[in-house]
Amino acid sequence: MMRDAWERGVILTGVSAGMICWFECGVTDSFGPLAALRDGLGLLPGQRVPALRRREGPAATYQRLVRGGFPAGYAADDGAALHFVDTDLVACVASRPTAGGYRVRAESDTITETPLSVRLLG
Repeated sequence: MMRDAWERGVILTGVSAGMICWFECGVTDSFGPLAALRDGLGLLPGQRVPALRRREGPAATYQRLVRGGFPAGYAADDGAALHFVDTDLVACVASRPTAGGYRVRAESDTITETPLSVRLLG
């Protein structure tokens, strides 16, 4: 039903775990301790982790999973949002000056977090 809505151009949105679901996979603590979510809806390629810098757990878990073969993807701090059109990232917006978004991938044994350009709202 969600894929059908997406294919018809319905705007889909979500906060935190509600955004992870659109990706192939992600990192969440929605079901207990911080862990990989490997069965996202797959509307967006790769993976997503919310609240990257809120606490040490998400960043460390995320980096471990990417080193272990988790697909490249995106991360965002609390207060930041990623805007996709179809499967293309078109903007990163934030409600706080310190919030940001990142493209994350593994290069050999190194994790690269490339900051995205952020438009501050309000």
